[in-house]
Formats: sequence, C-alpha cells, structure tokens
Amino acid sequence: MPLPPEFLSELQARNDVEDVIGSYVNLKRRGRNLVGLCPFHAEKTASFTVYPETASFYCFGCTAGGDVVTFIKRAENLDYMEAVRLLASRSGMAVPEDESYQHLATAKNRILECNRTAARFYYQCLYSKYGTQALAYLKGRGMTDETIKKFGLGFAPPGWQNLIDYMKTKGVEQEELATADLAIKGQKGSYYDKFRNRILFPIIDLRGNVIGFGGRVMDDTMPKYVNTADTLVFKKSDHLYAMNLAKNEAKDSLILAEGYMDVIAMHQAGFPTAVAALGTAFTTSHAHLMTRYVKQVILAGDTDEAGQKAVGRTINILEEAGLDVRVITLTGAKDPDEYIQKYGADRFKLLLEGAVNDVEFRLGNIRQKHNIDTPDGRIAFLNEAAGVLASLKNPIERDVYASKLAADLEVKKDSILLQVNNLIKKKVKTTQKKAMRQLSNDTGGFSDKLNPDKSKHLRAAKAEEGILALILCNAALTDFVFGRLQPDDFITGLHKKIYTAMADLAAEKKQISLTALSIALNADEIARLSGIIAAGAQQKNTKEEAADLIAVIKTEREKENAKLGSEEEIERYLKKIAEQKNRGI
Repeated sequence: MPLPPEFLSELQARNDVEDVIGSYVNLKRRGRNLVGLCPFHAEKTASFTVYPETASFYCFGCTAGGDVVTFIKRAENLDYMEAVRLLASRSGMAVPEDESYQHLATAKNRILECNRTAARFYYQCLYSKYGTQALAYLKGRGMTDETIKKFGLGFAPPGWQNLIDYMKTKGVEQEELATADLAIKGQKGSYYDKFRNRILFPIIDLRGNVIGFGGRVMDDTMPKYVNTADTLVFKKSDHLYAMNLAKNEAKDSLILAEGYMDVIAMHQAGFPTAVAALGTAFTTSHAHLMTRYVKQVILAGDTDEAGQKAVGRTINILEEAGLDVRVITLTGAKDPDEYIQKYGADRFKLLLEGAVNDVEFRLGNIRQKHNIDTPDGRIAFLNEAAGVLASLKNPIERDVYASKLAADLEVKKDSILLQVNNLIKKKVKTTQKKAMRQLSNDTGGFSDKLNPDKSKHLRAAKAEEGILALILCNAALTDFVFGRLQPDDFITGLHKKIYTAMADLAAEKKQISLTALSIALNADEIARLSGIIAAGAQQKNTKEEAADLIAVIKTEREKENAKLGSEEEIERYLKKIAEQKNRGI
C-alpha cells in the first residue's frame, strides 16, 4: 500500500524545502529562488538552486534534483521510507502504516538482530578455548583487551555449523542467516557458516548497528579476507570502517588507510580519526561521507605498488569531492600498522604533521621512476612532471612548482612552463571537443536513456516539457490543461508517464507536487522532472502559453498518427493541414 497523497502533501507543507535544505546548504536568495554550492558534488560556483514555489531543488552541475524527501534521502544516505520517517519525526507527524515498508523494515531489523547476536558469539569465542590461537595472534600484533573490546573483535571457530547451531538456540533459522550473509546455502540445499577459522571485524554504521563483518585469516591462506556481501542493511560503497568512532573525534581531518588492522593500530596509538574502505575500492560515496565531517583527508596507504596506485586513484576522488588531500610516505614499513609497531606513535605523529600535498606526492612518485642523473631520465621526468603541473588550476601554484623543479634540475623555468602551457592548451581543445559532442547529443536527446524517444521527436518533447513545468508552476491551470490534453496525446514515453501520474492526482482532486508524484515515479524520473521545472523557470505559465503548448503537442501527435496510418488516413491528414493553412491557422 503506497503512502496516501494527502499524507505526502502535508509532509511537504510541514517541511519547508527552504528550511530543510538550508540546514545543510548555505543558501543565498537570487530573485524568487535560492542558490548555493551543491552538497552532492564538488563545485566552486553555485549551480544548486532551490525553487520554493514548486518545493523543489535542482543542480545544473550534477543534475541532482527532486523534492524535500529526495534531498534528505541523498543527504543522509537513506532509503525513501527512512527519509519520509525522518521528515515526519521532524514535523511531529505519524507515518501511515505501509505493509510493504513494514515488511522491509522487519527484514532489515531481523538482519541487524542476527548481526548483533553473531557479533556477541564471535567475541565470546575469541575469549574461549576455541580462540586461544586467535587471541594470541591479536596480542602478538600489539592489541590490548581494551582495543579488542572497543572494536568488538571476535573469532569464528573452525567447523561448518558453529554459528548456525548457536543461532538456532536463539530462535534464528538458517534461512535468516543466509539473508544476513552469515550462512551460505550449498548446492545440495544444506547450510554452512560463511565465516570459519577467521578473526572477525564487525562493521558498525553511524547509528551503532552491526551491519556486516570482515573475516581475516591468521596465516597466508587465500583469500586473506572474506567480507559480508551487500545485504538489505549493508552496501560496501556507502560505509567506512570505524567511521562510527572517527566521526566523534574528527575536527580538522580524517586519516584514510587501506585495512582494518591499520585502522585499529592507529586508534590504539592515539590517532582516533583513522578509517578505511570496506573490502572495495574507494568511491565517490565514501568521499562525500567524509565531507560531512572534515575538509581534509590524510592518506596513509600501503607502500607496495598496488597500494600506491590506489592512493593515486583516491586522491582524484577526494579532490573531486572538494577535500584537501595530504599524503604520508611510510619509509621502512609496508603499512601504518607495521610502521607504528617498528617506530612508535611519536614517529608516526611526525609523519602526519609532515604529510605532503598531492602535487608533491605525485612528483615524488614520478621522480622514483627515472634516473635524473642522465639526460634521458631528466627529460622523461620533466615531461611527466609537466603533466602534473598542467593539471593544476591555480597559475601561481604552477609557477611555484615550476620554479622548484627548475632549481632542482638546473633547467630554465620558462622551458618547463612552456611545456605545461602546451599541455594545458591541448587539454582545453580536447575538453571543448568533448563538450561540443556532448552538447550536440544532449540537445538532440541522443544520449537520453530516461527518455530515448526525445531524439526522434524534439518539437513534441520540448512542448511536453513545457506543459509539465506549467502544471507544477501554475496550479490554477490544471483543469484547463487536463480538459484539453490526454496522456495519449504525448509522444515520448517518459513525459507520458509523468503526465499520466499528474492526471491521476488531478482526477482524485489531489495536489500535484514532486512529493505526491514520487509514488508513481522513481528517483531518476523525479530528478529529471526537477530539471524540467528548472529549465522552464522563465516560462510565463499563462493560459495562452498553455494553449500554444497543447496545440503543438496535438499537432505532433497527429503527425505521428499519420505516419502509422493507412494511405487514406495520411490523405485526410494532409487535407486537414492544407485547410488549416488556408484559414490562416
């Protein structure tokens, strides 16, 4: 049972879009609307716009858009119903019971209960006779009982059904454990424990829920780590290990490491802002999560080739999210855990304080690849270094590093800057060509996956967009429009779907809004509709304009019908057009 439109309309009314978004984004008024820096992508010029009249937002930079529910969903990384419930709680409303949501919520809560109970079981096993070797391993890695308890570390004993048998005593069925990815169903239909003879690292979300586990072997057995797969409560790309602890300590920066052990070692050594990605590559979702708490990230990656490549990729993602990036170099150790064990916390603190920026890090890596004592090596190094400098947007920054390179390698700074400027010009040309191709595709609708019909029916699509925007911007004209235009008059599939949803609300005398339409449309479709509203902001939204748009849509429909009809129908259509021209229509 979907949420009643009346409830959604009241939810929207009680949660003013300007107030809600204004608590996340610094908004400035620009005419009737408000603008600010988009919270969903990095930008220096405000392209994020809030439209109070339609209770919507739209970013012209990343195309994020929607209503107040959509915003909370993205900003807080919630599903739709969780966002609704948060807004309802904010405004003192009770959410009507929704059977589908209740079923999903019950399933999620059951997984969380399974994880919580499993975490206790694994912790108890670590301190039992079964965990003697595992406990000795952790103690040998320098971990104290206090640290083990703080992170809830545990041990999954050898054997195929230890957890299954234990959970059965708690009333948990094998099927439920499989749903939580704590058990696996074999080919013959029997179940067995997923984690066996491994040290367990519970993964805890920002609300303190155990949402998954990472399991590590104590020897060289492969795979080294086995992690919980994505479930109803866990998605690796949305969470960072130990973020639940680090967020409370983070003031200026977070430390990003590669593995669980590195993070725990840093916390124990007095660096409680360390976090790590969860058995997956670092993503933009991880970066945006970090932007909610800090402006700077210090990378403490492994020193092997794979680790350094990962650092390079991560730098780009963090900078795209608008974060200041610093990098440490772990000389004499393969990772932060080993460095702290060998040299102590004080030396590691000095490393953090001396962390270099991304430019110095990249130049240092390039320098290691070439023998600058030879002419060929020096030329190769400078060519690659020029590429790094060409990526810098600030000309002063480029000049400073060019001066430094010139002094270090005894070459003229002008020669370096000439190469840098040539690379910049080449990059600008490439970017412009790419932008023109994209603009051409977008204008023609060729790359429009949501509404592929648009490229074939541009005139109709533009008129359809105009009428959709008009309906949402001028409620007084809804009867006029719906009395003259039917869903079947629309040619493009997406616009027809949106108009049908609007017509259904109008037929029930319900308010037409993005929030009410979210019952029938998915998040991408709501975002597209927000863009249509934004693009139509300059429309007059008068009855005369509505009549003109309706006329275009009907004419285009008649043309399309004629293409599909018989010869007699085509002849009648052409005769009708000729008569209209004779009458001056």
